[in-house]
Amino acid sequence: MAGVSSYSEPMSQESLEALRAEYAAMSQRDWNAVLRTAHPDFELKVPGGGLDVEIISGVEKARRAFEEFFSPFDAVSVEPEAFFEGKGRIVVYFLQRARPVGSSAFVERRAAHLWTMRDGKAAKLEIFPERVQALEAAGLSEQDAHADS
Repeated sequence: MAGVSSYSEPMSQESLEALRAEYAAMSQRDWNAVLRTAHPDFELKVPGGGLDVEIISGVEKARRAFEEFFSPFDAVSVEPEAFFEGKGRIVVYFLQRARPVGSSAFVERRAAHLWTMRDGKAAKLEIFPERVQALEAAGLSEQDAHADS
């Protein structure tokens, strides 16, 4: 089970379980479940080419972006490995395993998500290819991430 570290107010058990459910839904490609409790002003920030970041505003646009991103794969799992909290935001280290359509091989990547919650709902999800960048955006350091080790 993934570890939880806290560096501000403790993450509620309810919030942690809600996030775990989000990741289970991602692995099932159940975008309705992933976005069911999203704030109406939900934003998805994804890395673009080079230094660009694409901002996708709105629940429906985010749903379409997820569908498009995962469409080249027959199988996908997004497994949370660790949760860290900092300055009102939650960093989740995850392992993504995906099998491209027509292939028997899986592609793996480890990256991070940064969740911003508002009114008890996910208001923003930022995707960081480099985990340290997500920590820095949340006001944490790599030392904070290894504090429980």
